Amino acid sequence: MRVHHAETTVRTAGAVRAHDVTSAVRDAVRAAGVREGLALVSVPHATCAVYVNENETGLRGDVERLARELLEPLARAGNFAHDRIDDNARAHLMATLLSHQTTLPVTGGEPVLGTWQSVFLLELDGPRARTLQVHVLGE
Repeated sequence: MRVHHAETTVRTAGAVRAHDVTSAVRDAVRAAGVREGLALVSVPHATCAVYVNENETGLRGDVERLARELLEPLARAGNFAHDRIDDNARAHLMATLLSHQTTLPVTGGEPVLGTWQSVFLLELDGPRARTLQVHVLGE
C-alpha cells in the first residue's frame, strides 16, 4: 500500500467564504501515483470546514449565507460562552456541524467526484491562511 501526504496553503478571503480546492485535491492525488484507493481531505483548524457540493455561484452564496445566519440569533443574544474568549463561537459551532474532513474514492489515479461536484474549504473565521491536507492511500 502506498501512502502519500500533501499540504497546500489556502489564503481565504472574507469572514465566511467557500473556496474551491478541487484542483489542489486532484494535484495531490495525481502526485501520489495511487491508481485505486482513498483520498482523505482535511483541514487542521477549528473554525473552517471541508465539504463536497456543486460549484455554482448561487449555491456557494447560499452555503456562505447559511454559515453566517444559522447561529446568528443565538450569537446576538450573547448565548455562547466561548465568545468571552475571542468572539468566534459561531465559527467553531458551524465547523462542528459540518466537518473538518471528507473522504473521496480514487479510481484510475483520479479522485472520484460526480459531474457537478467540487471540493470546498469553507472559511468561517477569516480571512486567514489555512492548511489543506490531502492523505492518499492505496495501490
